[in-house]
Amino acid sequence: MILVKISKNTSTTLQECLKQIPFVEVTSAQPCADFTGEWVSLNAQGGEFKLLIRTQPNGQPRLARQAVYELKAAISDVPNGYGVFSAPFVSPQSASICQEAGIGYFDQAGNCHLSFGSIYIHKEGIPNPFSAKRDLRSIYSPKAERILRVLLSTPRKAWKTQELADAAQVSLGQVANIKKLLTDREWLKADTVGMVLINPTALLDEWAERYDFRRNQALDIYTLADVAEAEYQLGEACQQLGIQYALTGFSAASRIAPMVRYQRMAAYIGGNVDVVLTKLGWKPVSSGANVSLLLPYDDGVFYGNQTVDQVQIASPVQTYLDLQTSRGRGQEAADATRKEILKTW
Repeated sequence: MILVKISKNTSTTLQECLKQIPFVEVTSAQPCADFTGEWVSLNAQGGEFKLLIRTQPNGQPRLARQAVYELKAAISDVPNGYGVFSAPFVSPQSASICQEAGIGYFDQAGNCHLSFGSIYIHKEGIPNPFSAKRDLRSIYSPKAERILRVLLSTPRKAWKTQELADAAQVSLGQVANIKKLLTDREWLKADTVGMVLINPTALLDEWAERYDFRRNQALDIYTLADVAEAEYQLGEACQQLGIQYALTGFSAASRIAPMVRYQRMAAYIGGNVDVVLTKLGWKPVSSGANVSLLLPYDDGVFYGNQTVDQVQIASPVQTYLDLQTSRGRGQEAADATRKEILKTW
């Protein structure tokens, strides 16, 4: 039986990792004097090993990399010393950081990598039981998404906190929160020059996975005009009424990266949609619609609007997000739009 006199979660998880190997015995455990960590001594087939375990409150890359530096320094002069990173959940990127540095890891989900002496234990792919829902809600809440749109519009630009808050129309506290969350993921670098998004692709891909188009309220319309004519009619009406709008979905993609034919337009409306409908003579229908007017969940969807072919279209980033759930050839149009986005990065 393995008895480890260290923190309860660490003890239980370490036992689960080591119990697969019957010849391993934990002989002692004690706090590390140099930094927050715990030394665990092992006997394995007659060999003595000292594991230095560094536990962090989360397993994001920044904290993993920090732990790796500390562990490598602490075990450099320790015979048979082996550094181990521990967290509630170690992300795949953090796992790679540890393995590349020759550092082990384990988490409370059951993922682990321990490789020292004749011991080799590796488990991966176990999902996060904690799911980091709070962090994800923080990053992909409507106000936070305003910041993401600004950062993704110019990913190599260095932003000061006040400047970014003004551009995104959010509070300084909101910017500080997103700064921390993205820095922990090592997607953003912050120094005296400002905040710079250094991994825009990872951010865009995760956002696309989490994006929920259904937060918008859709109004289905049928018009006798063909799709192209309807798009210009909407643009002219909104301009005359002083109402903000932006074509999105296939309507925007056809102007960003023409790839597919489409038979239904989509557009965000930022004002009184009834006034727009009255001016155009359009009426909602329950079936057979060829127009979708979207009442946005947040006005941030209009950030980065562009004028193309005399109409307003949503930014490429917003268009890409909206296309993720489009039927038909939506994914093809999304992929083409994404390629255009990457060209600007």
